[in-house]
Amino acid sequence: MSYSIYHNLLIKASQKAVFDAVSQPKHLDNWWTLKSSGKPELNTEYNLNFTDDYNWFCKVSKIENNQSFYLKMTKSDEDWKPTSFGFDLETKNDETLVKFSHINWQEDNHHFKHSSFCWAMLLNGLKNYLEKGIIIPFEERN
Repeated sequence: MSYSIYHNLLIKASQKAVFDAVSQPKHLDNWWTLKSSGKPELNTEYNLNFTDDYNWFCKVSKIENNQSFYLKMTKSDEDWKPTSFGFDLETKNDETLVKFSHINWQEDNHHFKHSSFCWAMLLNGLKNYLEKGIIIPFEERN
């Protein structure tokens, strides 16, 4: 049995703007990572750096320009290692519906539940980044 995290939210921004914010390192660093690298191309490796202790790697496992972007973890802590996460985007009137998923967690443990909470907070940060231009300093992100 595996466990999954799902969050849906509306963002007042174009699908392209949301896609860029979830797939381009220069944007990821404004709402999620301390520093990241990678290119939004299938099978490309991304480095997601949060600290020296949390310097993780993943590969693009699915990409549809301005519609879907998924990463499969390759080097991380044990709980995250078998997981994949991603974003499916749809236009709803003048907003973008973001359907976020983080799947294949092996245990319904504290880390799984804490990560679900963190994703909710981070996705709210993504929304504020795109709608209001707010960049929360990395040290203040939960």
